[in-house]
Amino acid sequence: MNLYGIGGSSIQEELDKIVPTAHEAVAIKKSEFESRIKKVTELMKAQEVPAMYLHGGTNLYYFTGTKWGPSERMVGAILFSDGTIEYIAPTFEKGTLLDFMIIEGEVNCWEEHESPFELFVQVLQSKSVVKGHIFMDETTPFFITDGILSVSEAFQFINANSVISPCRMCKSEAEIAIIQKAMDITLEVHKAAARILHVGITAKEVEDFINEAHKRHGIVSGSYFCIVLFGKDTSFPHGVKNPKPLEANDVVLVDTGCMLHHYLSDITRTYVFGKPDTYQEKIWNVEKEAQIEVFKTAQNGTSCQMLDRAVREVLIKNGLGPDYKLPGTPHRTGHGIGLDIHEYPYILEGNNTELVKGMSFSNEPMICVPDKFGIRLEDHIYMTDNGPKWFTEPAHSIENPFGY
Repeated sequence: MNLYGIGGSSIQEELDKIVPTAHEAVAIKKSEFESRIKKVTELMKAQEVPAMYLHGGTNLYYFTGTKWGPSERMVGAILFSDGTIEYIAPTFEKGTLLDFMIIEGEVNCWEEHESPFELFVQVLQSKSVVKGHIFMDETTPFFITDGILSVSEAFQFINANSVISPCRMCKSEAEIAIIQKAMDITLEVHKAAARILHVGITAKEVEDFINEAHKRHGIVSGSYFCIVLFGKDTSFPHGVKNPKPLEANDVVLVDTGCMLHHYLSDITRTYVFGKPDTYQEKIWNVEKEAQIEVFKTAQNGTSCQMLDRAVREVLIKNGLGPDYKLPGTPHRTGHGIGLDIHEYPYILEGNNTELVKGMSFSNEPMICVPDKFGIRLEDHIYMTDNGPKWFTEPAHSIENPFGY
């Protein structure tokens, strides 16, 4: 048993201690969805594109508040640059769509044997949009764009990312508050998960505990995702087919998050169950040094790629890398977070997007040592008027990750 909150407790004991707090978060209000539509339509007008299709998924939700998952049927909305919305859905889904709808709009329906693609064109024409460029949500399946083009060649589809990303990348105070609560909950779950560890416990047992712990905190859906790895398995960033049980002195990697009011948390902690050896401690400290360097570099006006470069410089200085070579960091430094677990902006070489207030992203320059272990410390940053701020404070040390 480690003196600093690793091991020494039981699953039931930790679950019984949890006091739910998820109810303290306030969902996004209708007025915010309306302001999002106003912003994106201004961007659409600036690019002289009269309409944008939003497919079922997070982009549809972001702008309309209508929660609807993608499927093999066309369900979505056309947002016109004048701010009006025309929904498209199967007739039998109309009632359900109306129930989920936050921002009102006409629901244009198609029967199962009819073509939603013809309906799409008809809706555009009814608004005097008969040809030219139409923004298309980049998550729209190929079968939809292909189906529309088979009906009419009058339109050219362009990626809506140029107007969607500037909106979604910059989180409002309400979004930041929801993400903060989700992060706080997941960090508490991490602490509890560390306390239940013992020799022989399986990754599945820990994952099940983490799922239930999220539920006890008030996250009805439990964990949004969960990766638990021990020993050599930790050298594989996203896990292995058959994770091994925990042994004494194993490196432990836990990466998990939850969804609260449709927004996500995502935190990784890595430590040792037992006593770390000199090399494990060295790599852990380099990982933290790289993470802190990212935070220092993350200033308003700095490009995303400069954060990734800061990591590579730390690695080279410590005899790791360069670039993506191992031992070193085999992937990008981070990703945006919000309604999607991975979204814009991406923190990697070649991304010249400049950091501005409201951007929220992960800081996780994982170091992998092949066939030995991996160290990933992942916390998230959001940008303020005065620069970067942590959602969760970074891990303290390999022996005392939670700073007891």
